[in-house]
Amino acid sequence: MTLTKWFSPEKSTLLTIISVMLLVSCSTTKSTKVTESLPEKATVVEKIETTLTAKQLMTQALTQDSNTAVNSFIQASELYLLEAKPNKALWLANQTMALTQLPLKKYQLSVISAKSLLALEQVNKAYQSLESANNIIITAELNHGLAYYQTLAFVQTKRNLPIAALDAKLRAFAKNPQATSDEIDAIWQQLCQLSQWQHQQLIKMAPPKIKGWSRLLTFANKFGDDDDRFQRYLNQWQREYNTHPAQYVVTQLQLIEPALINENKNIAIIIPLSGKQERAGKVAQQGILAAYDTNSGAALHFIDSTTLDMSTLALQLADLNIDYVIGPLLKDNVKKYLSQEALTLPTLLLNIPATMALKPYQVALSMRPEDEAIQAATTLSRQHYKQPIILSHQDKASRRIAKTFSQQWQHITGQQPETVFFNNDEKMQSQLKASLGVDLSQQRTKELDRRIKYSIKSELRNRRDIDMIYIVGLPLETKLLKPYIDVNISPFADIIPVYASSRSHSAKSDRSDNRDLSGLTFTEMPWQLASKQQNAALVAEAKKLWPNRSDSLQTIFAMGFDSLSLVDKISSMKNKTYVRHYGQTGILQLGDDNILKRSLIWGKYSRNKVQEIAID
Repeated sequence: MTLTKWFSPEKSTLLTIISVMLLVSCSTTKSTKVTESLPEKATVVEKIETTLTAKQLMTQALTQDSNTAVNSFIQASELYLLEAKPNKALWLANQTMALTQLPLKKYQLSVISAKSLLALEQVNKAYQSLESANNIIITAELNHGLAYYQTLAFVQTKRNLPIAALDAKLRAFAKNPQATSDEIDAIWQQLCQLSQWQHQQLIKMAPPKIKGWSRLLTFANKFGDDDDRFQRYLNQWQREYNTHPAQYVVTQLQLIEPALINENKNIAIIIPLSGKQERAGKVAQQGILAAYDTNSGAALHFIDSTTLDMSTLALQLADLNIDYVIGPLLKDNVKKYLSQEALTLPTLLLNIPATMALKPYQVALSMRPEDEAIQAATTLSRQHYKQPIILSHQDKASRRIAKTFSQQWQHITGQQPETVFFNNDEKMQSQLKASLGVDLSQQRTKELDRRIKYSIKSELRNRRDIDMIYIVGLPLETKLLKPYIDVNISPFADIIPVYASSRSHSAKSDRSDNRDLSGLTFTEMPWQLASKQQNAALVAEAKKLWPNRSDSLQTIFAMGFDSLSLVDKISSMKNKTYVRHYGQTGILQLGDDNILKRSLIWGKYSRNKVQEIAID
């Protein structure tokens, strides 16, 4: 056995102790099996009950039997961490691991190693140590201790996995009898940072007391900007969850003073009303007018960005006594608008600037498809799929979505999905067959036919290592691709679930024969999918007025509708991080970067019907 060199008198002494113990351990474990007497599903409890220093504990181990000495080394490792000496703690934990076969001790040492590695900023190695600890727990049928979950929460935060971090934090809180109100408040603040789809993922992970936390968060998301209504729901929550730790949070929320109502009497909307983008601008205008309440007392002032001289806009807005600005819509105009230092009015931009940071009084509505890919990859990666494949069209937008999906999947699972790019031409089927491995099956069959003179009846077989397909393409491309997938899946194989981005769905095609898309599951905004959140009456009216409107213009209409609704809500979203807007483009959340991001819903084709579903 080889031990790492430790060049100091203290380390030399320890090396001698451990070397002797290793010899004893190696000579005895051949003939005897060490077992540990623990009650079924016992909980690991970590305690340090000693007045000795780490060095004294190691010296004491010289006079102890092997099992007691291992306990001393474990305590010494913990004390080294308390003394801010993670290198020593890590070395000692790793060397002590070879001295014991007891699952409990190995588990404790794995957690100590993880804490040491975390202190040394070796986050991935720390996570690997926690995975080792978890495997020990599963095999030995134990329950995790407090230190494991506390360390896991820190590690997952460092890995930028907020859902997993909060799950671990809630589990740590449930095991900590000395938890403080500050910890309760910290949990609440982290919950408030979750988007709607992240919230749903946390519920499925089922941490302790999540029902009460989730119920409170939902009330805050939906009603947090309406003080009177929110207070009624808080009172209801208190009655339903009278022993829940979040009672402390509710008490604090009840003390918040009612917010002052912003009265925006004059609102300027900067959109293209002439020129090449006139159609898009007028559709946005129609969406804004659909949301307009004539009883609100506000006046809308539409400004044509095509003919606008941006350098004179500040004076024009001042002359109109403008309180709030919506727009511009086009990215180039957004850049020009942000470059005008004199424009300091509260503004909701309808596009995201490429490089410029937003001022505190500026907010941008994000319609980036990359956000959708992150939601889809995170959600689907928790469905226990191990070998996904991404089928993406070659255009730039599809490539961006596919790349983001792949990166997010790898970030969560550590595995990079295979990506296959296709063209919507005669090569599509051959590209799909190659990606599924069907072409290899055909080659093997032809080879057998050549070698054997008798005729062979055969069934082509696809690759068995693929368990999920994610398509990134337009509706027509997906409608051509999905049947190819169905035809090329072997009758002997399990059905491979197929998912897609909203680019694959068209509300217009929902009215046609969609049997070819049966089974396809996709993300979508409420406006484009019959759902609880959809404004069904307005959708029906819009279809009557504009029956042939394209999907891209439908998106702009929904964005216009949401933008006017947001004007009076953004101040609440800034002051109360838990407030959400349940809009037609999605459930909107304001981030620290002043960008409004969306949570989308899921839909599924079933025969000729398309319906909203929940991803289990």
